[in-house]
Amino acid sequence: MKLISWNVNGLRACVTKGFVDYFNEVQADIFCIQESKLQEGQINLEISEEYEQYWNYAQKKGYSGVAIFTRIKPLSVRYGIEEDHEPEGRIITLEFDSFYLVNVYTPNAKRDLSRLDYRMEWENRFRSYLLQLDAQKPVIICGDLNVAHQDIDLKNPASNRNNSGFTTEERGKMTELQEAGFVDTFRHFYPDQIGAYSWWSYMPKIRERNVGWRIDYFLVSSKLTESLIHAEIHPHIMGSDHCPVVLDINL
Repeated sequence: MKLISWNVNGLRACVTKGFVDYFNEVQADIFCIQESKLQEGQINLEISEEYEQYWNYAQKKGYSGVAIFTRIKPLSVRYGIEEDHEPEGRIITLEFDSFYLVNVYTPNAKRDLSRLDYRMEWENRFRSYLLQLDAQKPVIICGDLNVAHQDIDLKNPASNRNNSGFTTEERGKMTELQEAGFVDTFRHFYPDQIGAYSWWSYMPKIRERNVGWRIDYFLVSSKLTESLIHAEIHPHIMGSDHCPVVLDINL
């Protein structure tokens, strides 16, 4: 099974930059996006009808939003954490026969860290939610988690220490999530690889010089570790300030 996750940073703009070509080329079984930045009825995607579509829109126009396109019909669909329908449209959970899939766009702490306290509370609720799911069947989590976990996960760790996305608090929450039983699939296969990033600033020459951060992930319940086949990042795919991340798994 091939799964893809991509923060498209505005789907309408990304469609003009090759999104549909990439979507059709990779032939994923499940394709997740974050930061759709649109409302219902604002886009008509030219993709195969074999994909079912599930959207969670933010109440605020042009903001946040996630979606899942799946060839495999889910048993159930949830929006938000449990029955709490997040107004920012950050989570969709699909239940399948043998696993849950959670597509998430984690809140940014903001440059001035004004949202860090909210982020910490959100992280605690999210981890609790994942553990509730994991008690029923294994979980695959994908999306923009808005944190570079270790020094190896960004180009300039020293100068970014305690900046948004690399604070001690945010990194600690990722550590807690992994210690709770969830595996970073890319690091499972490439524990020491440097220069592997999924987001770059739009500043001139930044992406060209690969001055990036790895903040987009596939995490899986530890009980799925033996089912992992491969994980990769597609930095050659443009269209957003993020690039797609990929997971192949035997399910």
